[in-house]
Amino acid sequence: MKTSDFNFELPPELIAQDPLEDRASSRLLVLDRESGAVSHRHFYNITEYLRPVDCLVLNNTRVIPARLYGHREGTGALIEILLLKRRGNNIWETLVRPGKKARPGTRIVFGDGLMTGEVVDVVEEGNRLIRFSYEGVFEEILDRLGQMPLPPYITHELKDKNRYQTVYAKYDGSAAAPTAGLHFTPELLEQVRQMGVRIAEVTLHVGLGTFRPVKVEDVTQHHMHSEFYQVDEAAARAIRETKAAHGRVICVGTTSCRTVESVAARFDGEVRPCSGWTEIFIYPGYQFRVLDGLITNFHLPESTLLMLVSALAGRERILAAYAEAVRERYRFFSFGDAMLII
Repeated sequence: MKTSDFNFELPPELIAQDPLEDRASSRLLVLDRESGAVSHRHFYNITEYLRPVDCLVLNNTRVIPARLYGHREGTGALIEILLLKRRGNNIWETLVRPGKKARPGTRIVFGDGLMTGEVVDVVEEGNRLIRFSYEGVFEEILDRLGQMPLPPYITHELKDKNRYQTVYAKYDGSAAAPTAGLHFTPELLEQVRQMGVRIAEVTLHVGLGTFRPVKVEDVTQHHMHSEFYQVDEAAARAIRETKAAHGRVICVGTTSCRTVESVAARFDGEVRPCSGWTEIFIYPGYQFRVLDGLITNFHLPESTLLMLVSALAGRERILAAYAEAVRERYRFFSFGDAMLII
């Protein structure tokens, strides 16, 4: 299995630059994973594909304004910092640009001295550990100084930070949004609940590793970066009860999928309350233990996310559906349209 097997042609103008005003009005491509049949709907039609015995799994992580701009102490050179993982008391693993001169001991000043950072170590793939110093509450300072870490393929300025958050986001910690959930509105979620569909909220703090390109030609040699997840008793019970009632577990986004599959791998197919770090990499040949259906966006060529959806529906069917989406002028990637694989 080669990385190039997951390539496809995408006209640049189909990369969505802005979110739609109405979240639920995005288009929805429905793919039957058994037959490969495709139908074209809108996201607000999602309730027509859910049953009262089903369970919808949401990732309630919240994106932090993780992109910071500062100046190197002494030279005044501009430095861009992207927070990746909290590694200890005021210490974060970060991506630094330009990184070559950010050696241990380098000091960076943010917001006219409101906060400073010192590079304390260089770790895997050249990431820097930075210790931050400030007065007050870190989250409040970050909210003042930080920007939303939009993917590089989005070049438009985001006017409303909340549009890169799901309406059910709760727990700070992600460097990127679980974008499949951006299509839900509070009203649509309430409609789902009124149907009798269980809602299970899990947490996986999305790191940039999910979106890093696969640099090896042999898919099996790619290594995923670890991400923190947490599943509480209420979510675990909802998923277990759904399975016992022969309902379907439908994950909203690849991050929710990776969370429940990580937990099931840990407990021999059962979902129990727990927390931990996962490096799970799902690609064709993977046998799903929990997931029965997936709500997702359209992903980048040769990405681990495209490999995950191919594991669920088959590479040929996914690529055929993507070709249809291109012909039908669907909007791709983070602010784009949605896909239901069921």
